[in-house]
Amino acid sequence: MTNVLVCVKRVPDVSGEVALTADGQGIDTGQLGFTISDHEACAVELAVRIATDTGGTATVATVGPAEAVEQLRNALAIGCTAAVHVVADTAALGPADVARGLAEVAREQDLVLLGTDAADSGDFQVGIRLAHLLDRPVVNGLSTVEVQDGTVVARGDGPEGPETFRLPPPAVVTVMEGGVEPRYPSVPGRMKAKKVPIDERRPVAAPAGPNRVAYTLPPPVSSDVQILGEGAAAAPAVVDLFERIGVLSK
Repeated sequence: MTNVLVCVKRVPDVSGEVALTADGQGIDTGQLGFTISDHEACAVELAVRIATDTGGTATVATVGPAEAVEQLRNALAIGCTAAVHVVADTAALGPADVARGLAEVAREQDLVLLGTDAADSGDFQVGIRLAHLLDRPVVNGLSTVEVQDGTVVARGDGPEGPETFRLPPPAVVTVMEGGVEPRYPSVPGRMKAKKVPIDERRPVAAPAGPNRVAYTLPPPVSSDVQILGEGAAAAPAVVDLFERIGVLSK
């Protein structure tokens, strides 16, 4: 039996152009919805599978504002069996604060899964910081995780090919998207999730803060258009272009 904690973060659902707040400290969410990152969606799927396969539990946790209960309910609708909400102002937190907020929840679990990084702030630190606080082994950026004969087996692609890591529980693993296909909440799942009580907690210490100077957006990528001609008269110019870029050889 493996009890799994999967950690998620409420982030803006950015599918188009990104705009920053005036102080450069975050994404302007005025016209955006909210979700979790693709990495975390895969982590939730893996947590539910492991709990089901081993007869354990899958608990979802977040450190975030009151509105983040929406993301917890979605994970419950998918198959998580319990939820913990450390209520805090995300903008005032840095990776160390988030890890500290999750640590007390994670101590109760055999395996902790997180997304590789935060989709809004790009922080890759929470998983490692959490493992350090818990004094547990950690591996990062794996695609699949399962438990075999009491051992955590995590697989992914490394610089030289496929890699497999075997860890004794309790352990921490950060997950990249692509290894599994996340499921989506069903209507019956959403109805059932509404009845699950959320364990609300408060941060255990004053936040140190993100210590962030500011985000910046890259300059827009310019594009040039060259009209080669019209109809059949453009054919020689097309051939010349293909030769120039190496598609055809002379």
